[in-house]
Amino acid sequence: MASTDLPLGRAVDYPRGYDPTLLFPIPRAHGRAGLGLGDGGLPFVGKDRWHAYELGWLDARGKPVVATATITVPAQSPQLIESKSLKLYLNSLNAARFDDAPAVRQRIADDLSQAAGAPVEVVFGLPPIDTRAAGHDDAVSIDAIELDCDAYDAPDPTFLAADDSAVVDEILRSDLLKSNCPVTGQPDWASVRIAYRGPRIDRAGLLRYLVSFREHAEFHEQCVERIFVDVLARCSPQTLSVEARYTRRGGLDINPWRTLPGMNAPTAARDLRQ
Repeated sequence: MASTDLPLGRAVDYPRGYDPTLLFPIPRAHGRAGLGLGDGGLPFVGKDRWHAYELGWLDARGKPVVATATITVPAQSPQLIESKSLKLYLNSLNAARFDDAPAVRQRIADDLSQAAGAPVEVVFGLPPIDTRAAGHDDAVSIDAIELDCDAYDAPDPTFLAADDSAVVDEILRSDLLKSNCPVTGQPDWASVRIAYRGPRIDRAGLLRYLVSFREHAEFHEQCVERIFVDVLARCSPQTLSVEARYTRRGGLDINPWRTLPGMNAPTAARDLRQ
C-alpha cells in the first residue's frame, strides 16, 4: 500500500500565521430550538470552561513560550465556538510575536469575545485535578448498576423518572456519557455530575438515559443543556446543576455546566481522565 493511501499519511492544513478568522462560531439558538427554548428566556445559567494544554507563541525576540490556559465562555453568549476551529486558532499563535504574556491573553480574550458575541474570560493556568473523582467526593457513581441497555441512537428522556414520596439532596455521577461530534463524527467522552434537591431520581433510568446518547451527534454544550432540560422536565427537582467534563482532544477539553438561576457554580476542577 502506498503511503498516499494511508489515512495517517494525508497532509493536514496547519496555520502558519496568526489568523482569528479560523474561529468558527455556531449560533446557540440552533440547538436550543430543538429543546423548545426560544425567546421566552432560558431556564438555566452557566458557562463553558475550556482547558487549553497546547498554547504557545514567540516572545519579542523570537524565543518560543509555552503555557496552559482556562477559557470561560458564558452560556448566555449568542454563539458557541466550535472546538476544532478553536484548536486551529490557538495553533495560529505559535509563530506570532508578542511583547509579553498579558498581550497574548488579551489578544485571545478579544478574539474569542468577538466570535462568541459576549465577553470571554482567559486566564493562564489550569484548575487542579480533582482526585476525589475516583469516588471519594460526595458524588455517588451510578455506573455499577446492573441493567440491560439497547437504546443508543438518540437521547430518550422517557427513561427518566423520580419518586415524589422521597425528597433527597444528592450528586449523581456517571463516567459513561458518550456522544459524537456533529462536525467530525469523532466520539466525545465525558464524566457527568448531576446535583439536585427534590424527588429522588431513579438511578437505573438515569443511567439508561445517559447511555442513550451513545450514537447521538450534538455539540458538548448542547448535550449538557439537553440533559438539564430533560431532567428538569421529567424529574421536577427544586434545585439542579449539570456539569460534564469531557476528555481532551487536540489539546483541548471542555467542561460545560448549567444550573438553575441563583445556584452556586460547580467548583472548577479537572478529572483524572482529562
